[in-house]
Amino acid sequence: MAPVPEPTIYDLAYRGQAAAVKILLSENEKLKTQTDNNERMLIHWAALGGHDDLVIYLLSLGSPVDPTDDTNMTPLILASSAGREDVVKVLLKRDANVNAKTTEGHSALQYAASKNWLEICEALIKKGADINITDSRGATPLHRAASKGNLLVVKLFLDCGKDLKINATDMYGNTALHLACEEDRQEEAKLLVGKGADISLTNKEKKTPLDLAGLGLARQLKEIQQKSQSSK
Repeated sequence: MAPVPEPTIYDLAYRGQAAAVKILLSENEKLKTQTDNNERMLIHWAALGGHDDLVIYLLSLGSPVDPTDDTNMTPLILASSAGREDVVKVLLKRDANVNAKTTEGHSALQYAASKNWLEICEALIKKGADINITDSRGATPLHRAASKGNLLVVKLFLDCGKDLKINATDMYGNTALHLACEEDRQEEAKLLVGKGADISLTNKEKKTPLDLAGLGLARQLKEIQQKSQSSK
């Protein structure tokens, strides 16, 4: 039976074994900025593991707050994707780049919106995250939240008012409403139309959101738009 390999310092950081990490750093402080095979530093792994105490310690030693790995992931993006709210708040207090993007153009807010981490979305927006930021396919955080059926996150974006580009289109010409209808996210679709999402916009396949919706939902969306227009 092959021996179990010793955990690396990166493994220890991910597991939150702060005492062991501190011992190794005391022996070689250069480890704080050395990278693994994915070009990740200790702070990446501590952030991903949700260990805010270790993140604070690494920052106190002079670890950079926004190092990027081989896909341009920063600690803030990793923590936001993994739902590590305490780590997110620590990094934001240290002025982490709230609008940093991966090589695919994904931001912390896009990941948080997709994963339904409402509190993290709120913290990112409060710190100045661009609610209309786009990835390499032109999708915004609203596209992600609507397609996933993350109702409270959709409401959060809609509460941003005129700052939100509710009818923004991705590279396929789809708005958030298109995606909500396609995935049968009925509450999200109705909320979007009630806040001004256009039911008549066509995507690159010449389909409107109503073309992608079930008959019942399409009827409801028409009624919501008519009521909205008549009340103006």
